[in-house]
Amino acid sequence: MSKATYPLKLPASIKKAASRLAREDGVSLNQWISSAVAQKIGAVETAADFFSRRAGGARPEDLHVVLGVAPDREPALGDEVPDGV
Repeated sequence: MSKATYPLKLPASIKKAASRLAREDGVSLNQWISSAVAQKIGAVETAADFFSRRAGGARPEDLHVVLGVAPDREPALGDEVPDGV
Protein backbone atom coordinates (compact mmCIF):
# COMPACT_ATOMS: atom_id res chain seq x y z
CA MET A 1 0.00 0.00 0.00
CA SER A 2 1.40 3.38 -0.95
CA LYS A 3 1.19 6.14 1.58
CA ALA A 4 0.98 9.90 1.22
CA THR A 5 1.84 12.52 3.77
CA TYR A 6 -0.58 15.31 4.54
CA PRO A 7 0.11 18.01 7.11
CA LEU A 8 -3.05 18.16 9.19
CA LYS A 9 -3.92 21.09 11.40
CA LEU A 10 -6.56 20.41 14.02
CA PRO A 11 -8.06 22.62 16.68
CA ALA A 12 -6.39 21.77 20.00
CA SER A 13 -9.63 20.43 21.50
CA ILE A 14 -10.18 17.99 18.62
CA LYS A 15 -6.57 16.80 18.70
CA LYS A 16 -6.81 16.26 22.45
CA ALA A 17 -10.00 14.21 22.10
CA ALA A 18 -8.60 12.21 19.16
CA SER A 19 -5.39 11.51 21.09
CA ARG A 20 -7.39 10.30 24.08
CA LEU A 21 -9.54 8.02 21.93
CA ALA A 22 -6.50 6.66 20.08
CA ARG A 23 -4.83 5.91 23.42
CA GLU A 24 -8.00 4.13 24.62
CA ASP A 25 -8.02 2.07 21.40
CA GLY A 26 -4.32 1.27 21.81
CA VAL A 27 -3.30 2.75 18.46
CA SER A 28 -1.26 5.72 17.31
CA LEU A 29 -2.96 9.02 16.67
CA ASN A 30 -2.01 8.71 12.99
CA GLN A 31 -3.61 5.26 12.75
CA TRP A 32 -6.72 6.46 14.58
CA ILE A 33 -7.15 9.48 12.28
CA SER A 34 -6.56 7.30 9.19
CA SER A 35 -9.28 4.92 10.37
CA ALA A 36 -11.66 7.83 11.09
CA VAL A 37 -11.13 9.26 7.60
CA ALA A 38 -11.68 5.81 6.04
CA GLN A 39 -14.93 5.41 7.98
CA LYS A 40 -16.15 8.82 6.81
CA ILE A 41 -15.29 8.02 3.19
CA GLY A 42 -17.23 4.76 3.45
CA ALA A 43 -20.26 6.50 4.95
CA VAL A 44 -20.31 9.28 2.34
CA GLU A 45 -19.82 6.90 -0.59
CA THR A 46 -22.46 4.51 0.74
CA ALA A 47 -24.96 7.35 1.12
CA ALA A 48 -24.19 8.71 -2.34
CA ASP A 49 -24.65 5.24 -3.85
CA PHE A 50 -27.91 4.72 -1.94
CA PHE A 51 -29.41 8.02 -3.07
CA SER A 52 -28.24 7.48 -6.63
CA ARG A 53 -29.94 4.07 -6.76
CA ARG A 54 -33.00 5.38 -4.93
CA ALA A 55 -33.44 8.23 -7.39
CA GLY A 56 -33.25 5.87 -10.35
CA GLY A 57 -34.16 7.81 -13.46
CA ALA A 58 -36.03 10.52 -11.58
CA ARG A 59 -35.59 14.07 -12.79
CA PRO A 60 -36.23 17.28 -10.86
CA GLU A 61 -39.06 18.20 -13.22
CA ASP A 62 -40.84 14.95 -12.29
CA LEU A 63 -41.59 16.54 -8.92
CA HIS A 64 -44.11 18.85 -10.62
CA VAL A 65 -46.27 15.83 -11.43
CA VAL A 66 -46.34 14.83 -7.76
CA LEU A 67 -47.02 18.38 -6.59
CA GLY A 68 -49.78 18.72 -9.18
CA VAL A 69 -51.86 15.99 -7.51
CA ALA A 70 -51.12 17.01 -3.91
CA PRO A 71 -54.15 18.43 -2.10
CA ASP A 72 -54.24 22.19 -1.63
CA ARG A 73 -54.76 22.61 2.11
CA GLU A 74 -53.15 24.15 5.15
CA PRO A 75 -50.17 22.21 6.55
CA ALA A 76 -50.59 20.08 9.65
CA LEU A 77 -49.74 21.69 12.97
CA GLY A 78 -45.96 21.83 13.26
CA ASP A 79 -45.34 21.51 9.50
CA GLU A 80 -45.78 25.22 8.76
CA VAL A 81 -43.00 27.11 6.99
CA PRO A 82 -41.44 29.49 9.54
CA ASP A 83 -41.91 33.21 8.96
CA GLY A 84 -39.11 34.76 6.93
CA VAL A 85 -38.23 31.60 5.01
